[in-house]
Amino acid sequence: MSSRAPIRVAVTGAAGNIGYAAIFRLASGAVFGPDQPVALNLIEVGPGLDALAGVRMELEDAAFPLLADVVTTGDLDEGFRGADWCLLIGAVPRKAGMERKDLLGINGKIFVGQGQAIARSAKPTVRVLVVGNPCNTNALIALRAGGLGEDRVFAMTRLDENRAKAMLAAKAGVHVSAVRNVGIWGNHSATQFPDFANATVGGKPATQAIADHAWLRETFIPAVQQRGAAVIKARGASSAASAANAALDTLRSLHFPTPAGDWHSVAVLSDGSYGIAKGVIFGFPVRTKADGSWEIVQGLTLDAFAREKVAITEKELLEERATASEALGLAL
Repeated sequence: MSSRAPIRVAVTGAAGNIGYAAIFRLASGAVFGPDQPVALNLIEVGPGLDALAGVRMELEDAAFPLLADVVTTGDLDEGFRGADWCLLIGAVPRKAGMERKDLLGINGKIFVGQGQAIARSAKPTVRVLVVGNPCNTNALIALRAGGLGEDRVFAMTRLDENRAKAMLAAKAGVHVSAVRNVGIWGNHSATQFPDFANATVGGKPATQAIADHAWLRETFIPAVQQRGAAVIKARGASSAASAANAALDTLRSLHFPTPAGDWHSVAVLSDGSYGIAKGVIFGFPVRTKADGSWEIVQGLTLDAFAREKVAITEKELLEERATASEALGLAL
């Protein structure tokens, strides 16, 4: 075991499909590096505690050299105690007949409690990544309810970025590693804007590498926006392994400095960059600096087409914020 202090990661919904797909890679060192010990605080609600006990057994049976400690609990304060990272996966899924307002009200209460428990029990330097949907507004609720650091709460758009990169690579006939600088603007929903105009393929602008600009505007964008629904239709369940992978990609990208000339996508509290309304959790292209802080990438060109798409997703997030604020009686 390395002499370095463990990074303690709290995971809600740890026995669910996404949590199950994520925690073994966290324990293996795949996220924070081969010499960085990890401690896991695994959190479930009552009906999931038996399954969580089985997950703990599997972690023990895997004998990960870097796994320093495992806590399993249904208590939020115990679960978030001493956490460096909180990975908030657990949320109630949208069901037939349920309107978005209903989902915001139900999940909002969950994230109020989680934000407050994180403030009480996690480290003051804790960072929080929200995966449970609607993740942008859930992240805002947790931030405001807990009074958490405004630069320390994130919502996941990396799954959309990864999907977009894969689609651009397939269209251009290149490996996905050749695609860089794909920004996801706005909400993790069907209004998100996957930005192809600032992306590169093999070092060239994507709009040069892919001559079919009608495909980029008319096929690529809705394909990324609707990919989650396509997965559900194909496998009868929502994305799990790819969502877990994207969450871990996000942790890694926020932990390590971003390579020169590149960026990654994550939703953060808007500071007004690119004219976006302040005070919503909005997807931006982001760089992580050597000291562990991050910054929104500035100076990107958004043409009239892009501005129109960004305005649509901004409007949805403002509506979500108002709906959640009303449903919860909480100033967001």
